[in-house]
Parts: sequence; C-alpha cells; structure tokens
Amino acid sequence: MPIPRRALLATAVASVVAAASIAVVGSAEAATTLGASAAQTGRYFGVATGANRFSDTAYMTIVNREFNSLVAENDMKWDATEPQQGRFNYTNGDRLVSHAQSQGMSVRGHALLWHQQQPSWAQGMSGSALRNAAINHVTQVATHFRGKIYAWDVVNEAFADGGSGGRRDSNLQRTGNDWIEAAFRAARAADPGAKLCYNDYNTDGVNAKSTGIYNMVRDFKSRGVPIDCVGLQSHLGTTLDSTYQQNIQRFADLGVDVQITELDVAQGGNQANIFAAVTRACLAVARCTGITVWGVRDSDSWRTGENPLLFDNSGNKKAAYTSVLNALNAGGPTTPGSPSPSPSTSNPPVPGGCAAQVTLNSWNGGYTATVRVSAGSSAVSNWSVAVTVPSGGAVTSTWNATNSGTSGQVTFRNVSYNGQIAAGGFTEFGFQGTGTGPTATPTCTAG
Repeated sequence: MPIPRRALLATAVASVVAAASIAVVGSAEAATTLGASAAQTGRYFGVATGANRFSDTAYMTIVNREFNSLVAENDMKWDATEPQQGRFNYTNGDRLVSHAQSQGMSVRGHALLWHQQQPSWAQGMSGSALRNAAINHVTQVATHFRGKIYAWDVVNEAFADGGSGGRRDSNLQRTGNDWIEAAFRAARAADPGAKLCYNDYNTDGVNAKSTGIYNMVRDFKSRGVPIDCVGLQSHLGTTLDSTYQQNIQRFADLGVDVQITELDVAQGGNQANIFAAVTRACLAVARCTGITVWGVRDSDSWRTGENPLLFDNSGNKKAAYTSVLNALNAGGPTTPGSPSPSPSTSNPPVPGGCAAQVTLNSWNGGYTATVRVSAGSSAVSNWSVAVTVPSGGAVTSTWNATNSGTSGQVTFRNVSYNGQIAAGGFTEFGFQGTGTGPTATPTCTAG
C-alpha cells in the first residue's frame, strides 16, 4: 500500500454477505486470539506495522497478543532500504524481523519492486540502467534477509486497472515486458527458502485485472518461472464480490498459495459480515495460507475516516474482530497446501501426549521445515519438540515457536498463542536452516 492514500476502492460486483451461524467443527478448541485461532488451521493471521510503532505500548500489546505474523508497512520498500544507489539501510527492517523472531512470528517481506515509493535516484533512471539497478536491489535485499522471510512480495501492483487485463505503464515496465520474471528469478537465487509472491489490489473476484494476473501466473508455472504465491490485497468497501472465493480457488488450482495480504473493510452495517466472509473463503481453500490486516486500530489506517480495521481508535475489539475470531475457530483444523513430505519423519501420538511430524522443502545448501505437533487422546497445554539437526548445519530462523540452540539437538517450544492443542488436534511451526535438513524422528513432550 502506498502512503498517502490512493483512490482504488472499485465497486465490486457485489452480493450482500449474510451473517452465518457458527458451529465449531472437528476437535479444535476455541482460541481466544487471532494468531492462535489461525494457527489451529496451520495458517497465520498477521498485521502490517513499522519499527516506528515499537515505542507505543498500547499498540504493541495488541500486536504481540493477537498476531502470529508481521509485515513491514514501509520499512522494507525500495526508498527505505536503498535511499542512495548502492547504499543500503536495513535498520528498521532488521528491527521488525528481530521483534517478530522474539515473539515467534513469521515475517512477510513487502515489497521488493514497485512503481511507487521508489527512491528519487531510481525515479530518474530508465532502460537498462534502471533494469540493472532494480535486479541488483532485489538481489541485495533478499540476500540480506535470507532465511528470515516467510514470503516476499517480489513485485507489487504491476497490472493496470480497467478492463484491459494488461500491465501498468511504469518506468519498470518500460525496461522490458520480462522484468517481473527477471525479478522473481533473482529473488529465488538470493533466498531459495522464501515463498515468492505477486501482490495486487482490485483483484477481489474474477475480473479483467485478476484474470490478467491469473494468465501471467499460469504462464510462469508452465515455463518454470519461480512463483509460489499470489497476494490479494482486499481493500474492501461495503460489499464483497460474489466470486471472491472462486477467485482464490482458481489461483490455488494453478499450484500456488494465496494470501490475503492487506485486508481492511470500510465501516458500515456490513463490515463484520464481510470480514467473516473473507476469513471463511480463505479457510475453504486449502492453499489460502494466511490473512494480514493492514493496520491495528482505526486510527492507524491509511483510509482516514473509514474506520476499516478490527480495533477502534482506543484499541477496543470491534464486532468485526469477533466475527473474524468466530470464523477462524469455526474453520476447524484444516491444513493449507504444502509440499509433499521429502522426507517426512514422525512418531505416533501417545495417550495424553503429543507427536511431531517434520516436512522438508530442501535445496542445495539449505531447507525450510514445517513441523506439525499433534495431540493424542487428551488435550495438550504446552509442548516442546526436540529435533536433531545434522552435523554441519544450523537453524537460522524460527516462526510460531522459540528454539534453544541452533545445531545438534535443538529444542523448540510453543509460544503464547499455540501451546494449547485440543485432543486429536494439531498446530504447526516452522524453521529454516543451512546444510541438510533433519531426518531423524523428532521427540514431542507435552507439558
């Protein structure tokens, strides 16, 4: 999202979202925070923030309590990270990552390339000089944060509004129609473990713009261009497109994850219902892996006067908050799409205990690991998982857990929002490492 606000809230082909009755399914216990309830389904529920907010105690109390993922609102954009060509500034981005790691949160990186919020030196460039500078920027920033970012918005808002379904005219587009592909290839080389996303707005249903993006993703997948996810910003008005879930599903069917990346909804009589409907749509599609709201309190929003967030100006929970929490808890423990185990190691749950299963996504020199912690016949209140990291390797980052040690036997423990697991239920955490991923069976201990 740019700051200041841009006019983008297109009126969607709408259907009034009816309130739905809530029934808890499966064996999931009702969680009491957004991050905990999302974690029950293997997803994240995140928020956009910035290092300038860290001194606001009331604000940070909500952030640390409610969310299990952070995205930098502005601190990782081009103008912030490379204010002068070749001279990089990661201070605030590093602060955000460090805070997320201390809280067991994952981090979404936003955004490597965008036609707005470019530094002045880049705005004055064109052609091959800009192309080379842009690819170098992707390489340097993704390399700096390597192993610490769950998913990057590699390219942001490159498609035009209106009915053409084509690319937006910009200085980046004028460097060649393959600039997006080049950016994704550079990001993959710089950080093989991060999911690489394309992110855009006014894509909240099947329309010309989302179809143009769909066709690009389909082309990339057919040619082996590394793209792992699509971000739907979902800056919504007072209605929701009737094809919202259908649009999520068609991207998932291409073999990419979908993330709701910048959710906010104009306040009105239908706000709570729309927030809940978006949440249910994400839960209904296995490859919709998480939701991020674009701010905490209404007073923090870029949409001045529209009160589009889950907390009011004083930090009180709104009806929209309750509707999202209920929708998440009603979703039950479903698992978003993930790579097939390669390898997967597990031990069976014991009565009253827990089990752990590790799934690896490996490349030459590193890997990411997703660990599912499952309860046996009794609920678990706290858990720890011991994983043996092969000799020569080390854990570089962890999300949805804290770790003791980085090599040899590493112990991971729950964070505040995912320690309680209902009987027969599960939660997930992840970590990234260098070397070869763990193959020995992990040990889970319930406390």
